[in-house]
Amino acid sequence: MMRATVRTLLPLLVLLLLAACKTELNAGLTERQANEETALLLRNGIPATRDVDPKTGTLTVWVEQSRFADAVDLLRAHGLPKQHFDTIADVFKGDGLVVSPMAEQARMMYALGQELSQTISDIDGVLSAHVQIVIPNNDPLQRDPASASASVYVKYEPGTEVSRLVPQIKMLVAGGVASLSYDKVSVILVPAALPPATIPPPQMQEVFGIWVYPGSAQAVRLLFAAATGMLALLLGLAGWVIWAARHRLLRWPAGGSLVPR
Repeated sequence: MMRATVRTLLPLLVLLLLAACKTELNAGLTERQANEETALLLRNGIPATRDVDPKTGTLTVWVEQSRFADAVDLLRAHGLPKQHFDTIADVFKGDGLVVSPMAEQARMMYALGQELSQTISDIDGVLSAHVQIVIPNNDPLQRDPASASASVYVKYEPGTEVSRLVPQIKMLVAGGVASLSYDKVSVILVPAALPPATIPPPQMQEVFGIWVYPGSAQAVRLLFAAATGMLALLLGLAGWVIWAARHRLLRWPAGGSLVPR
């Protein structure tokens, strides 16, 4: 009975102690999102790990509790996790509802804006992008109808050459929307305010001959203390059994279990 209890409690104790120094940063991520976040954190000296939820298949990124605030600021500055964009298939789901031509046009413009935002966000150096398309509701009898226009907001990583791609971005948007001319597309570039990139790498700390991150040192000490206490308990129990058996306080029945005499 004692042996079974020890086998059950010891793994739980180990897991609790190891998790004590970690805190959840982001959950429900895809593999690409988790890889991007983990790589960015590790490059900036913030220890991070990830694991998979067996029920949903999504991933969770964990960081040391003492570096949680630094990790949040770093991910926010780099636009991670990446914004989710709806596709045309997402916008025009078969809901069976009858909509007006104006509502149909608004949905189409929103879907196109999402698709173009996704494309621009994939450009190297772009952290986030948003495309807003405006199609005026002109009167057919109007002599000088207003033309379509679009505005593009781009948040980019400082030091990259995104500004040189403004003509290509305008061509991309103008070519993706009917009746939209090149000169009616405006692009606003905003550099991201990144935290200092001089974060020193974490200094490893030796605990009982094992090199660990400073934030994990206390958990490792607790783990060793718990393991030592458990070992002392088992040795004490084994010594008592041997002493009792020698002094004929216990007998060995045919079943093999010790019982008092």
